[in-house]
Amino acid sequence: MDLILKILVYLHLLFGVLCVHQVSWLPCPFIDEYVFQNKEGHTETKLIHREALLQFGQKGDSPLNPQLITFLVTGSKLDLRRFTEEEEAEQLECEIRRYSTKGIHVRWPVKGDEHIKDLFTVTGFLRQPSDRAPSGDQDYLSWSVIEDREILTTSVAMVTKTRSPSVRAGLGTVQRLHCQFAVDHKGPDVTVEWHFQHRGERTRLFSHASRTGKTQGGGVVVKSLAGGDASLTIPFTKMSNEGRHICSVSVNPLFASMDVTLHVEEAPRVSLNVEPSLSLQEGEEKKVICMAEKYYPLDVEIVWYVQDPSASGQRVGAPLPKVLQNVLLSSHKNNVDQTFSLSAFFYLEAALRDSGRQFTCSVSHQSLRVPIKKSFILTVEERTSWMFYLTVGFILVSLLIVLFVMLSYLSSVKRKSVEKKPY
Repeated sequence: MDLILKILVYLHLLFGVLCVHQVSWLPCPFIDEYVFQNKEGHTETKLIHREALLQFGQKGDSPLNPQLITFLVTGSKLDLRRFTEEEEAEQLECEIRRYSTKGIHVRWPVKGDEHIKDLFTVTGFLRQPSDRAPSGDQDYLSWSVIEDREILTTSVAMVTKTRSPSVRAGLGTVQRLHCQFAVDHKGPDVTVEWHFQHRGERTRLFSHASRTGKTQGGGVVVKSLAGGDASLTIPFTKMSNEGRHICSVSVNPLFASMDVTLHVEEAPRVSLNVEPSLSLQEGEEKKVICMAEKYYPLDVEIVWYVQDPSASGQRVGAPLPKVLQNVLLSSHKNNVDQTFSLSAFFYLEAALRDSGRQFTCSVSHQSLRVPIKKSFILTVEERTSWMFYLTVGFILVSLLIVLFVMLSYLSSVKRKSVEKKPY
């Protein structure tokens, strides 16, 4: 009897493995299912968490841990470890689940022998050949019992992967949402689709069926599908692109979908309404504004600090910057491109004790690794009193009068000297 697809297992890898191509086993909890009908006649599913091991090897290999359920993955065209070897994280989370073919039994082309600085996601389908005749019922209603300590010899039938389950993009940037798939035989009848879901609305962006050659939508290079590359390119990121993008691959009766969530992040542009050096007279008042503009999403934090710049250079015992308490915030401004702007300001009354101090505006936002800081140094000049000006004026007037009298006297003496001459 022809081999049929009997048991399929869902494998979900969340993190890469160091030297994963050398890994011979992975701890992989098995989430088993018990499906039954309740008293009202409705179908319910009870999840059963069981300890299991994913072991890579050849048919007939002894289990590494006889006390656990062993899923022995034997050699095939597809090697799950190859899809994770480019990652170098030490942690890995693995989970095995049953997969329902919904009663569909097909002849699989491959003969059986008696799976994210970002995360990534790998989904693999393991098949266990069987020569038992199909029951005709939904397979999840009659799951084959997997005993404790049982060894299930399997091979990889299909793998899907994304290196970008979560993407953060700035406005106007080019983004490539990664989606990769592989099947264990050539020329599969595969259908690839991309959908966009946002606020309950689902839109199809792209679809291609290899059997008919029909293509709808764009963003995916159709020629690349033959090599298993179904990545979607967004040429110019806009606010409307933010949301969940779904890449789905179907090879009957297998269907896998992966979510790629696109988050739009735009860093704020920070500026002050004063120059890096501000000079004021004692008692003069100035409104100082720190502006954070064109950022997204909404949450932003603006804090004003004041510090003596000479103390800030000290490595030991330097006083911490003091947070200004008299700072006011404007209301959020909604820009045309759906970004936001906010300003934080305070009224600075110049005092001699503040002369030489450094005032710093610090802006924090989730798009920034470190806050953006803008500073200015205040110079306060002592105000001159009116008595000073009066005194200086009196002295100048007195000097002018004396000078005038002396010039008049000299002129008179000279004139008299000329009159006394005999000629």
